Amino acid sequence: MVDRERTSMKPQRKWADKFADAFRGLASGVSGQSSFAVHFFIAACVILAGFMLRTNLQEWCLLILCMTLVLAAEMFNSALEALAKSIDTDHNPHLAKALDIGSAAVLVTAIGSSLVGAIVFLVC
Repeated sequence: MVDRERTSMKPQRKWADKFADAFRGLASGVSGQSSFAVHFFIAACVILAGFMLRTNLQEWCLLILCMTLVLAAEMFNSALEALAKSIDTDHNPHLAKALDIGSAAVLVTAIGSSLVGAIVFLVC
């Protein structure tokens, strides 16, 4: 049960502090992550192709949403990896399963985004 007195005494964090934490997390998630670099490069290629093919507003919205989902999934996976390393440095089958599922989430978003990109660039 939650002690209401104790939770009410916590000082409210300022929005600036919350954003600072988020940007620090972004820097941590991006730096040294080869998978993120690959997804970021592909996103840059998609943006370039969108300009070259004169993508309309609705197509841009779909492409940006897909790129954001893949990059966010990659960051969630990186967070899961960091958490797993902090819990156990030895092989742990439960953590390995969680990490595999996290990787699969990135794969699913990347495949789905690739299909959307193919539809936008090749069919429309």
